[in-house]
Amino acid sequence: MSRTNTAQAACSYLEAMRQMQTVSAMVLLATLFLIFFYSTLHLESTYSHRAAKENPQSHLSAQIQSKDSDEAAQSSEKKSVTLPHVDVLNVTISRDFKKTIPQNKAYWNRLLYSTLVKLDKGDNPARRGSDWFRCKETNQELLQTNVHNFNSYSVLFQNFVQDMSCRTPPILINQPKKCRSGSREEENQKSLLFAIKSTPGNFEQRQAVRETWGREAMNKSGLRVRTVFLMGGPQMDDPDLSQLLSFEAQHFGDIIQWDFNESFLNLTLKMYAFLQWVLTYCSHVTFVFSGDDDVFVNTPLLLRYLQSLDSAKASKIYSGDVIKTANPIRDPKSKYFIPLSFYDGPYPSYVAGGGFLISGALLRPLFSVSHFIPFFPIDDVYMGMCFKAIGVSPEAHTGFHTFDIKEENRENLCAHKDIILTHKRSPQQITKLWRGIHSPLLTC
Repeated sequence: MSRTNTAQAACSYLEAMRQMQTVSAMVLLATLFLIFFYSTLHLESTYSHRAAKENPQSHLSAQIQSKDSDEAAQSSEKKSVTLPHVDVLNVTISRDFKKTIPQNKAYWNRLLYSTLVKLDKGDNPARRGSDWFRCKETNQELLQTNVHNFNSYSVLFQNFVQDMSCRTPPILINQPKKCRSGSREEENQKSLLFAIKSTPGNFEQRQAVRETWGREAMNKSGLRVRTVFLMGGPQMDDPDLSQLLSFEAQHFGDIIQWDFNESFLNLTLKMYAFLQWVLTYCSHVTFVFSGDDDVFVNTPLLLRYLQSLDSAKASKIYSGDVIKTANPIRDPKSKYFIPLSFYDGPYPSYVAGGGFLISGALLRPLFSVSHFIPFFPIDDVYMGMCFKAIGVSPEAHTGFHTFDIKEENRENLCAHKDIILTHKRSPQQITKLWRGIHSPLLTC
């Protein structure tokens, strides 16, 4: 190779290296900017789960800040925000509910009938205040006296029993304007609220829902669709995603988070907290769909079903995949395990919790009666109890497949055209199914 060619090659190499260095510098600057942005982001709400564990007095309620970064760095005094009080209606417990739940020596059954006796005497537990940081039952002698084998319960189940009176978790991230459109005419229109149970780390699932069946819009028929994701805080050993979650909430405006640990046994608390929230901020919603973030929903078919209901039926909907004759599982290895000393008796008919419909008109009586029914470790069973108590029976809908469809049909797009819900699906499967059933090329 000649010296000229060698020099040209060297110049070309140097120029390429300069370009690569320029690109690398830009990438580095962009990365540093993002890190700085996240670290100084004005959070919509304060996430202080771990701080609350160390010093409960510093986190007596949800703390929403409007401070600059200097004030935040100095940990100055925070502004506390709590939910407005939701009035509890006069409650009458149905006779069928009392017939279904036996009165016996099991701890939960005794708690229930003790509360019902107080109700008959005119005592309303909903009127009594609840301090979230003083509601835990810590008297071990009391617990062991009332539950003879309490020490044999798992740690999670012991925690549930101790926390059964805890009902008012502080809100860490709120969406108070979710159902306010700014127009009275729009606010009076029929609406469907997707209330999706999620966990802090499930961003991919939430995004799949946002981009597919949970997309917010005004349906052609006039039914407005809104979506919120419901979650608690991480376990102590989970990574701290608070800043990312706050950014996500600010960007999408659809996350509601309370200050309690995410766990299977806390799903009942999550549902109760949601009922309080929806009655505070979305009290005029027409329908609520409660479901998991790993279900697939055929939204157009769901909306057509809701629009087909007459007003009488639309006001009393508790519908989905109904489980009619269920009993407690006594196998300690099962996550659905219920000790005999805790609850003794059959379950009322209930709708599987993966996805079901509730009429907006039933939200307030449902919330009211829940004050008189002790929390139960399985959330969909608890909801069945509350509906039974207000005299509403679950209605089976053949379009809800909470326990999935036949395996040979799970990749069949046409099999999903005529069903409302399937469970469970990955984010990739949700996206693929949604695109597939809406493809103009699909012939079924």
